[in-house]
Amino acid sequence: MGLLDILLGRTKPVVPDLDQLFALPSAAVTLEAAAGFRPTGSGAVCFAAVEGAVFEQTHREVQALLDADAEREGPPVELTRDGYGYSWLVSRRTPDQLPELVNDLHAVNSAMEVNGFGPQLLCSLAGFEDEQHRRLALVYLYKRGTFFPFAPMPGTAERRDNPLELRVKAALVNDLRIEQDLNRWFPVWGAPGL
Repeated sequence: MGLLDILLGRTKPVVPDLDQLFALPSAAVTLEAAAGFRPTGSGAVCFAAVEGAVFEQTHREVQALLDADAEREGPPVELTRDGYGYSWLVSRRTPDQLPELVNDLHAVNSAMEVNGFGPQLLCSLAGFEDEQHRRLALVYLYKRGTFFPFAPMPGTAERRDNPLELRVKAALVNDLRIEQDLNRWFPVWGAPGL
């Protein structure tokens, strides 16, 4: 970065570090101890809608790779679209298989990146739930290389439990690279896998 970039306030984009996803299993232990949230076994990768034969081939390869896991229980990996037009590749494991779920999320992100679809990757998330059936997602921002918690309030209204999100942030600050800019903690309403 040059002097002109500094003067004009330009910064270099953060290089995505997909290996940050592998910190989720240890963060889950901290999250359960600090707030009582346990993994649901669901997770997803979100990306901007992509069309074309190359993407379809990449999607088929990723799905075949993940579905080839002989130990996978439950439904196969699925591709869905949310109400906002974003695509989600959803993986479901048993709640005790968080490391395998993280491997799935990493594999999807890596395959998309290797095949030239890195710019379309938006985020990945892993779902958690407590004994009161409150939902929580730990969301990985692909382009920032950071995590943030997303806690939707129960019910039909789109409201967030901001105090819970801030408690989770404080609890996980030593386990995950937490996004410090709260303006980047965008809601993922209707996200499959949450």
